[in-house]
Amino acid sequence: MNYNVRLFNLYDWIPEKGVETKIIDFIKKESPDILSFQEYHPHKNIDLSFFKYKYEKLSGKKVKYGQAIFSKFPIINSGSIEFPKTSNNAIFADVVKGKDTIRVYNIHLESLHINTNVEHLKKEDSERLFNRVGTTFKMQQFQTELFLKHKKECPYKMIISGDFNNTPFSYVYRKIRGDLNDTFIEAGNGFGRSYDFRFFPVRIDFILADEAFNINGFKAFDDHYSDHYPIMTSLSLTN
Repeated sequence: MNYNVRLFNLYDWIPEKGVETKIIDFIKKESPDILSFQEYHPHKNIDLSFFKYKYEKLSGKKVKYGQAIFSKFPIINSGSIEFPKTSNNAIFADVVKGKDTIRVYNIHLESLHINTNVEHLKKEDSERLFNRVGTTFKMQQFQTELFLKHKKECPYKMIISGDFNNTPFSYVYRKIRGDLNDTFIEAGNGFGRSYDFRFFPVRIDFILADEAFNINGFKAFDDHYSDHYPIMTSLSLTN
């Protein structure tokens, strides 16, 4: 499962009580073996102890946040790929299942920082907006190059998940995907919406799998506890 949880609603973006515990209840019910979080925060009300293993990479002074990978399988190695001048990054965990070691990457590329409220967009200065988008795309491209350098050295079968903050039509998606399979394309249906944008379905969160895996299923959920929706795939090794 991949899920950008937006700090477990720490700042009450969703005006609802107990959103953080609803997220945990949802995860318990769906019971993924491996879970990648973006915008993770070790919230005092959350208990993820039903996962035996985890790797988290946090930053921030007053509020700690970042990325995390939780796993029911042992993690034998883990680390972070630092992206300069940003709180975004990519992390990885090497997970052992049976006789196989699987590299799980969790990527969070630079955000566009655009308020998707249409009334707000109408008031935005178009030139400033254009410049901001251009700057973000350059940052995403640089972050992707850092990630690809790391990925190239990986000796294991791999799964890449994350919030790319860009669509399947983007340069960064194509480069990161490479010859991996997009689990939504292989086994999903509908639009695979993963981000809460009012007027059309946007897919910016992905789970990509090595050709060593059979992709047995994919689901994009409608549970609205963040500005992103969780996505989940079911995989099995081919040999």
